Amino acid sequence: MHIMVVCTGNVCRSPMGELLLTRYLEGTSIRVSSAGTQGLPGHPIDPSSARLMASANIDSSGFRSRRLTKKMAQSADLILCFEKAQRRQIVGLAPSAVRYTFLVNEFADMCKYCAEHKLVQGVTVQARLQSVTNMASVIRASLPQPRDIADPYGRPFESFQAAAEQTNGALRTILGSMRKHYAANNAAGWKLSSR
Repeated sequence: MHIMVVCTGNVCRSPMGELLLTRYLEGTSIRVSSAGTQGLPGHPIDPSSARLMASANIDSSGFRSRRLTKKMAQSADLILCFEKAQRRQIVGLAPSAVRYTFLVNEFADMCKYCAEHKLVQGVTVQARLQSVTNMASVIRASLPQPRDIADPYGRPFESFQAAAEQTNGALRTILGSMRKHYAANNAAGWKLSSR
């Protein structure tokens, strides 16, 4: 399974999403990458995002931005983005991606809903994530409207903290919901520090 995290410039939110998800999925065969709808190819991660990753003992020094292409979008099994406008851009670029492209908060809500209603199927994390993706069109109407995670680019460090905490919370909800013995408190997790 290939999960792609997509934001606008691929320097603030999606690098944090990629690096956190890679950490959480260590030991699985799931591949995680990221890109930006208007990515700045070869650009390093934003210093504020790097600082937050360092607070979680994640080295982001080797990260480089990429611009999303149709081929990249079509190679993914699950695309997580941060804004409704990004989802429209991704689907405009690769129409077949409409079935597996979600806002990260939207997919977290779907995973939680499926776990609570015992709809998650499969043995591996990959199969369980795929089962939620397959249920999306059926359960979407039962969920709240998806919420954007604001772009912190060019804004104070607190904006980066907010984006990181929202992203981290959504990722932990997604993965907590994939546990075979789901409990509502599985999604609790650490906070990114501000050092």
